[in-house]
Amino acid sequence: MSEPLLPERLARAITLAGPIPLSQYMGAANAHYYATRDPLGARGDFTTAPEVSQMFGELIGLWLADLWDRAGRPKVRYVELGPGRGTLAADALRAMARVGLEPPVHFVETSPLLRDAQKERVPHAEWSLELLGIEDDLPLLVVANEFFDALPIRQLLRTAEGWRERLVACQDTMFLPIAGQSSFDAIIPYPFREAEPGAILETSPASVAVMRALAGRLTAQGGAALIVDYGYEGPAIGDTLQAVRGHEYVNPFEGPGEADLTAHVDFATLREAAEAEGLAGWGPVSQGALLTALGIDARAETLARAHPERAEGIAVDRARLVEEEMMGSLFKAIALTAPGWPEPEGFQ
Repeated sequence: MSEPLLPERLARAITLAGPIPLSQYMGAANAHYYATRDPLGARGDFTTAPEVSQMFGELIGLWLADLWDRAGRPKVRYVELGPGRGTLAADALRAMARVGLEPPVHFVETSPLLRDAQKERVPHAEWSLELLGIEDDLPLLVVANEFFDALPIRQLLRTAEGWRERLVACQDTMFLPIAGQSSFDAIIPYPFREAEPGAILETSPASVAVMRALAGRLTAQGGAALIVDYGYEGPAIGDTLQAVRGHEYVNPFEGPGEADLTAHVDFATLREAAEAEGLAGWGPVSQGALLTALGIDARAETLARAHPERAEGIAVDRARLVEEEMMGSLFKAIALTAPGWPEPEGFQ
């Protein structure tokens, strides 16, 4: 007998034990989603900045190389969390090699399909399911692009009686968010604010746990990290849960495991979690401002001169990455540096 599909397994669990937290629903849906498909590109569900243009990965590679150079050129390891197809890493490593930085590579990836794609682009990489899989104590140069947005969130609904956790129930194969019956009593990194009934407050304990683990490694071993994602400098009130399939927004509670579920990243909380572990935090700054400070205009001109037949497309790609009405303002970045490491470029 074949294993039940994810919606059936979730419906069975809810029927037997009652509504489940949104975080549990989101975690199960995304685990299935990423394990069963390559979601990137025109034939997938969404396109990330590294897939838009090589300029994105190249500039991040040079950003890392600059930090490494000013830190005294130590032996380091390149680490990427959720590296997609490996496109960003391949572009960054190529740029780093031009200035003498050729580090060993470690990918933190759970999807077997994406691991295969990464092996084609970065065949010498090593892989693990979590940061603990990195066994040596070299300083780390860490990149996480559109990683934290896919980690599970909790939603707290303001009711007349107080804050209640938002749960997920089901009716046949339709999954519905409902207000839970138990008060939220966990400690979060910032105090609750008063809000009108019906308001929603989001937290991501999973994101904080990952950040604290990463920060602990960087504090102990040295290095730096760059986190790029879409989000806000929180805390903030509002429901940001969304689902994307076929480059269109869809209902997050229809067909769990068949769409990419994400939520906006609270950069202030991530930075505070890192600083609590001893790192220096920088930003957030907008993606457009960061790439402009790192020289994307000059890089676009160089590429256009070398490939005049692609000049128009290069200009379109540059605009998509940096212009405010495109990815430039929605996406933001924070940098984290270990004690004794220099101040990063682009965050002054």
